[in-house]
Amino acid sequence: MDWFSLLALAAALAMDAFAVALTAGALLQPVTVRHCFRLGFHFGLFQGLMPVIGWLAGLGVLSRLAAWDHWIAFGLLAAVGLHMIREALTGQEEDGRRAGADPSRGWTLVMLSVATSIDALAAGMSLALLGIAVWVPALVIGLVTAAFTWCGVLLGGRIGAAWGRRAGVGGGLVLLAIGLKILLSHLAGS
Repeated sequence: MDWFSLLALAAALAMDAFAVALTAGALLQPVTVRHCFRLGFHFGLFQGLMPVIGWLAGLGVLSRLAAWDHWIAFGLLAAVGLHMIREALTGQEEDGRRAGADPSRGWTLVMLSVATSIDALAAGMSLALLGIAVWVPALVIGLVTAAFTWCGVLLGGRIGAAWGRRAGVGGGLVLLAIGLKILLSHLAGS
């Protein structure tokens, strides 16, 4: 695989992570280096590991998972999105922040990391079918995703500072929209 194709693949896979990071950054006020690192590291790690898992899994396991991957991604993004909307609308404050509104921690971070990287499983399987070693592409995909995530969090922080609580509702709606897009694109392709 040539470098241009690899970078294009990595950028395409990183777009969902960028959109989610943008939303996360809008919720985090103020955005810190720690937030950027947590989200960038986890999104990059999961996005880099998923192609390896897809590559190693083989066609039998992946074909069974492919029947459900879009539902898993939709469910995770919908759960986090609805939680964000509920928190924004109830206006619960804790130490100057909305309670539970830090998507860079705990199970929320894990769910977002998995949800944004499920498509990379199929990319890994495609690499296996093409006879391409997965190690360099997985590293590049992970690094590009981490960089896109950092940019998304920082840009989202600026949006959140300007929009306040409305950013939480908007962010939750964005996550629901991304989940719905994933679901509908897979159902339309079936």
